[in-house]
Amino acid sequence: MATDILIVDDEVDIRKIIAGILQDEGYTTREAGNSAEALSAIQMRQPSLIILDVWLQNSQYDGLQMVEMILRDNPDQQVVMISGHATFDMAVRATKMGAYDFLTKPFKSDVLLHTIAKALEDARLRNENRALKEQIGCPIVDLTGNSPAIAHLRQALEKVAPTDSRVLITGSPGSGKSVVARLLHDQSNRAKGPYVVLNCAGLEPDRLESALFGTEAAAGSARRVGVLEQAHGGTLLLDEIADMPIETQTKIVRVLHRPRFNRLGGEGWVEVDARVIATTNRDLKREIEAGNFREDLYYRLNVVPLMVPPLEVRRADIPELAKQVMIRSAAAKGRSPRMLSEEALIALQAYEWPGNVWELVNVIERLLLPNTGDPDAPVRADAVADAIGGGSPDFLRSDASLGIMNQPLREAREDFERQYLTFHLARFGGNISRTAGFVGMDRAALHRKLKGLGVHNAERIQKTGA
Repeated sequence: MATDILIVDDEVDIRKIIAGILQDEGYTTREAGNSAEALSAIQMRQPSLIILDVWLQNSQYDGLQMVEMILRDNPDQQVVMISGHATFDMAVRATKMGAYDFLTKPFKSDVLLHTIAKALEDARLRNENRALKEQIGCPIVDLTGNSPAIAHLRQALEKVAPTDSRVLITGSPGSGKSVVARLLHDQSNRAKGPYVVLNCAGLEPDRLESALFGTEAAAGSARRVGVLEQAHGGTLLLDEIADMPIETQTKIVRVLHRPRFNRLGGEGWVEVDARVIATTNRDLKREIEAGNFREDLYYRLNVVPLMVPPLEVRRADIPELAKQVMIRSAAAKGRSPRMLSEEALIALQAYEWPGNVWELVNVIERLLLPNTGDPDAPVRADAVADAIGGGSPDFLRSDASLGIMNQPLREAREDFERQYLTFHLARFGGNISRTAGFVGMDRAALHRKLKGLGVHNAERIQKTGA
């Protein structure tokens, strides 16, 4: 998306020359001839960068006063000062006030373009650093695995990412919806623009609207730029949209219909161009029936639906995913990654993972704790069971086999076969054919054996498994 640059100069010819140079390079420009026009343009929408003349004829404020006001309201705003009568002291003062650079007229077009590119890159890196700090320790950054479920999601994502269509991402808690949202942005035509996230579940209604729309400057307080405005030219993620109050939903519908709004306490329109992505772990159709979610908002957001599969239906991905999580979690904690034994990986595959990917992350992080065995030894299945805790099936624990030793041979054999076949059914997600192939039995014979052993939940496992 084109970068929005505001040119503030009292000379029309200078503005037109600069605008022409920038437009030839693909930038979007706006112009202001005095301080009032500049402040009005900024009120309409915060620009990506401002080119600001020091001497503004017929203006209430000069350039230095303007830069002070602009950076007071938005300290992250990039401002490049220009002047035909500059002094060294003036340049020093401007940069101390927060201006990115100071150019003396007449300047060469390549110098101007180089300065602007550096200023924009500096802003981009600053935003990326903020995002990286928020993601420190985040061990999931892509769609790991090649199971049919994840392959289908990856193909759908690649198709919709380059478009500007709104996307509604659904999935159970912990399945990785935020990862999919970030990949949509990174693979889109807006990838160089901002990526802004608003957690709708984490704010009270009044604070939510302030965070969305921003607030206009008032006595004793500066203007606050909301996430809608911050996301101009990029992507806005409305995380857990079902938690948004119904009153705020009404205002979002209006913005999606016509992308403009008023800051709280303001009167002028702020016009934005941002792609909106939403996530939810709830059934929005049920929420609509219950009167908790607006039907018109649902249809405006659900242009392209993407469903993130739960971990239990992509068990084949678990070994690769667990290894990736181990490496990234260890690096984030300054520890050496532990090797996961084959038995440990099989144990991870056999568990149902009600908390999905983020429960897997928690289990791996527990395995990294200093008191979980020899850090140089491969992780065993019993350590996985301990890390999972009380919800882990008995067959993941080596101690479970001790009970067999106190039984008669026939009962012990049946008990072992029951545990053995239940383990591998869970490992292969209830797939009878794959289980039969692994244990070396005919499919029909395996069915008879399971029935004889009283394993009656095989059909349930098969329906929910991969």
